[in-house]
Amino acid sequence: MKHTPVLLNEVITALAPQAGDHVIDATFGAGGYTRAITARGADVLAIDQDPTVIARATVPPGAKLMHGRFGDIAQIADSANFGPVDGVVFDIGVSSMQIDEAQRGFSFMQDGPLDMRMRGEGTSAADVVNMFTEQQIADIIFQYGEEPASRRIARAICKAREEGTIVSTLQLAEIVARAAHGKPGIHPATRTFQALRIYVNEELEQLRAGLAAAISVLKPGGRLVVVTFHSLEDRIVKEFFAEQSGKKDSISRYLPTLESNETPPTLTIQQRKVITATLAECAANPRARSAKLRTAIRTPFFESESYAQTEIAA
Repeated sequence: MKHTPVLLNEVITALAPQAGDHVIDATFGAGGYTRAITARGADVLAIDQDPTVIARATVPPGAKLMHGRFGDIAQIADSANFGPVDGVVFDIGVSSMQIDEAQRGFSFMQDGPLDMRMRGEGTSAADVVNMFTEQQIADIIFQYGEEPASRRIARAICKAREEGTIVSTLQLAEIVARAAHGKPGIHPATRTFQALRIYVNEELEQLRAGLAAAISVLKPGGRLVVVTFHSLEDRIVKEFFAEQSGKKDSISRYLPTLESNETPPTLTIQQRKVITATLAECAANPRARSAKLRTAIRTPFFESESYAQTEIAA
């Protein structure tokens, strides 16, 4: 299945890349954003945490692809002598390529090993459902999947594993389906699989760290563009933008609180209303239906930004 980048025109409009610009594509994936940015003459440092993506990637002229997590973009940019930069773009979540590969274990639509690890290392989804306590599993499903039947599902998982290890995606999907009822047209296992994927890959923690790191590598006037696909991600981005534009006290452990109007903000929100896909794009690419784009512009540096990497070797 061909991967189609979501909100591509809107992302490029928000980034406004020009010849000679330096842009970080923090989530390379199939490279759709990177190709569109380099086509406009900008240089791109692309990052992806999935080693299979790195191995298969076709990198366009003007771009360099590095393996890493986007929470570490400041260190990666420093090691590549790339920056300060004119733009950073994030496309958060699992790619259609990963979902389509049954052996990766992301989808309940086809059978495969219960894995879900984007980096191919660390705790897998199978580890969670077979080794964690019922309470831990319920908490993960509720917190990261916003699943109201999380306790019932966790109880069913723990009962099922007494009869044998849960090893495949369809096996888990059937257990969840028997324990919970989804909305019409939505598989009952959707939220549980989402929760496991987010937990296993530390996606929300990486998003928070990546947003903070992006501020540290952006030039004054540089643009931060983020595409999210569900409410937990969008909530983090919305609150982060509000905090760093001076509209809300910071609750992030990565950045200082903007305590008063005397402390200049680090971001200016570019548009107040979130950008979503057109009806035409949603019809052509169903993945676009849940996509939301937010963008902000880096304000000038100020002396109290002790956390910021205000200078990266060029």
